[in-house]
Amino acid sequence: MSEETIILGAGCFWCTEASFQEIDGVKRVQSGYSGGNVDNPSYKQVCSGTTGHAEVAKITFDPDQVSLDDILDVFFAIHDPTSLNKQGADTGTQYRSVIFYMNEKQKMASEKKIEELNSSGEYKKPIVTAVEPYKNFFEAEDYHNNYFRENEFEPYCQLVISPKLKKLKKKYPEKLKLE
Repeated sequence: MSEETIILGAGCFWCTEASFQEIDGVKRVQSGYSGGNVDNPSYKQVCSGTTGHAEVAKITFDPDQVSLDDILDVFFAIHDPTSLNKQGADTGTQYRSVIFYMNEKQKMASEKKIEELNSSGEYKKPIVTAVEPYKNFFEAEDYHNNYFRENEFEPYCQLVISPKLKKLKKKYPEKLKLE
């Protein structure tokens, strides 16, 4: 089994984590912070918008089971990549749409996917997702891990995450893990 890792910021990391945990071939999803200038930031620091970090999910997947292209399809489907520094009610650079690539192949695939989506007409506005080289990753505090699975009936999970998962399951049933 081979493994590949990519770090994706799609707004709140709870939504990103919950979505990618459903995808067949994804081995691990770790919520965290990436792209900023503060070592080992806390959730409170990142939420302040002063660290330069984005809330992200570190996605480790088996490219023999799920392609990078499929990972990017899911990423773009679970958030609004045309919204600058905002996803729903969450605003600030910590909620930016960003891909932190690990190698040139990931960079090229990400840029190609953005070009394809921009020319497809799927979005009314241009995609503002940043494509940046991997710089750092700091794991989020333990209580952020498996947040949706452990807090499914909390209002945020019901109002924000559940609808994203329903949309994902409807759009990509063939990419989901078997129950």
